[in-house]
Amino acid sequence: MRISNIRLQNFRNHTDTQVEWGAHMNVIIGQNGAGKTNLIDAIHYLCMSRSFVANSDRYVVNYDAPYFMIKGHFEGNIRSSFDVSCSYSRGEGKKIFVNESPLDRLSDLIGMVPVVVLSPGDKKLTSEGPKQRRSFIDSFISQISPRYLQDLMDFRKVRKQRNKLLQEFRGRREVLEAYLEPWNVQLVEYGSRIVAKRTEVLDQFQDFLAREYEVISGMRHKPHLEYQTFCEPSKKAETIEERYTAKLEDEIDHEIERELTLVGPHRDEIVFYLDDFELRKYGSQGQHRLFALSLKLAQLLYFSEELDDLPLFLLDDVFGDLDAQRTEVLLNALIEHAGQTFVTAANPIPFNDYITFDGEKNRKFEVTEGEVSRLQ
Repeated sequence: MRISNIRLQNFRNHTDTQVEWGAHMNVIIGQNGAGKTNLIDAIHYLCMSRSFVANSDRYVVNYDAPYFMIKGHFEGNIRSSFDVSCSYSRGEGKKIFVNESPLDRLSDLIGMVPVVVLSPGDKKLTSEGPKQRRSFIDSFISQISPRYLQDLMDFRKVRKQRNKLLQEFRGRREVLEAYLEPWNVQLVEYGSRIVAKRTEVLDQFQDFLAREYEVISGMRHKPHLEYQTFCEPSKKAETIEERYTAKLEDEIDHEIERELTLVGPHRDEIVFYLDDFELRKYGSQGQHRLFALSLKLAQLLYFSEELDDLPLFLLDDVFGDLDAQRTEVLLNALIEHAGQTFVTAANPIPFNDYITFDGEKNRKFEVTEGEVSRLQ
């Protein structure tokens, strides 16, 4: 998959910007705050319907403008050629169009253009709480499995309704349990499939992670993941359903007391290890940085091998924290990746020592105060 061009209107500090991208490597240089990240964040919008930087669409609109618009042209193997546009209006919200036809649901965009993002914010994956890691694996799997994404959305709806019932019901306990029963059936159905799919993908992902960590770190530490859920993980949803139902029965007293759904994949944890020590508790800053980098490179490799279309790879200001050796390793990995790559950099990086900017496959751009110019 590749994006050949993009247009941004009222998107952060880009009033009206158009860029023609190279088919393989695109390097975007400029000072901090110039608008480099905004360019690749706009690409992310067209792939995932949201920003990887801002937590709300309203923060993305340029100053006092009433809306923003992004439009890109894509070419791939499954869909030979198509346009995607994303618009947001302060009064009407966000809309996604494919070939000028509106999508009924924003979620229908997910997986159409697979994408992997590597950014300074990835340090949260290894250093902060389980919510960060659940978000990573959910975004990961949702791009390769529409069924998983639907199960996630259905599970959240059911949990929200179940929580509302636990919080608002003021009758006899046996009546409450009777009202909870149909919600429990749906919770178990969707939640069990989520746990089974996470188990399957994380088991496959282990090998990709080990391979990439050895390449990028040059060390012989063995990274691995431990998936912790409410029961013994299984790749069979039917097995999990039995355990899930029993666990809900065991926890009903606590749930009534807390007025909250306490059992399910929404409380899962993914623990990262290097050899026998837990990275979050005992890892150095350097180990955290290399592990996060390896996670994203492993995701890129996983997508490249599993999907019919190669993913887009977005790297936002990641070279500043790498020494010369790791910079060289990462640049070589980018060159070897057959898919389309976008790199932003504020500091001088010896790109010309590794990449031939021929104007077709590989292109270099400079961004100054929201204005983009192509460099020769």
